[in-house]
Amino acid sequence: MYNRISFSMLITLFSSWLMLISASAIAEQQTKALITDNIATQANVQTEWRTVAIENMVLLTLPHGKVVIELAPQFSPKHVKQFIQLTKAGHYNGNKFYRVIDGFVAQAGPEDASNADRSVPLLSLEGDWTTEQDFAFTLVQNNDLFAEKTGFKNGFALGHNPSENKAWLTHCPGIIAMARGNEANSASSHFYITNGQAPRYLDRIMSIFGRVIYGMNHVQSITRTAVIEGEDAVPDTKHTPIISMQMMADVPKAEQIHLQVTNTESALFATKLADRIKRNSAFFFKKPPPVLDICQTPVLTRLIQNKAITKETAIK
Repeated sequence: MYNRISFSMLITLFSSWLMLISASAIAEQQTKALITDNIATQANVQTEWRTVAIENMVLLTLPHGKVVIELAPQFSPKHVKQFIQLTKAGHYNGNKFYRVIDGFVAQAGPEDASNADRSVPLLSLEGDWTTEQDFAFTLVQNNDLFAEKTGFKNGFALGHNPSENKAWLTHCPGIIAMARGNEANSASSHFYITNGQAPRYLDRIMSIFGRVIYGMNHVQSITRTAVIEGEDAVPDTKHTPIISMQMMADVPKAEQIHLQVTNTESALFATKLADRIKRNSAFFFKKPPPVLDICQTPVLTRLIQNKAITKETAIK
């Protein structure tokens, strides 16, 4: 007995096959366009590394090591200004990381309702900003799950919706943002650092104002305060304290940490993105789709001190 396939079924199967070929062709065209656009846009920028301005660096000293944060006044000026003022005033010294959830955030600040807490002015949300028609950045991906486009500007990962003329910094691992209550404009001095998966659903409703560029391993080592059901609560005495928070420019010169980061506006970075999206290494005997996750696209940091240079991945 023979199995019969109707003419309509053949038409359906043929149509599905054409759709698959078409989708694959479109993906390949988009990938080629992405590669071409990135390299063409950055063609005149040849410098591989960018020296981080010392006035934009914060040195966070923990019991187990040092962390360097690069501030982003170009994107969140009000939050950066207040954070610098508080840092210079010693506001954070002795505070603890009181809300630390594995794979989410490490949050610190003064004791709730304390004089130190109540004395800090509230800030208006800086969740996104308006862009001009010629807004330039290094494109990573089109049609991200949370944005029409994603990419980098000055080393910071961002989302961009041209349809709205809006851009914003993204919640990739290692960013620093200001915590708040339910009210949009209720942030003051409590901050958090993402220590795991990218909580991109917080994009645009929180104010990101910097990122960790050195010592992320020490952030990952901050004592977790959230426990699984059935475990004893972590006592306050076990919470990781902030030994000190200083502007790098105020640190004695002999103790300053000078850093460079990948110049995400360079032609070389755009070329590396192109190579990364193609996955031509023999390791990939089965190639993943030609897409890049903004939060899994590394930006490198290197230490410049006593003419010795080392590299570490600043997770984005």
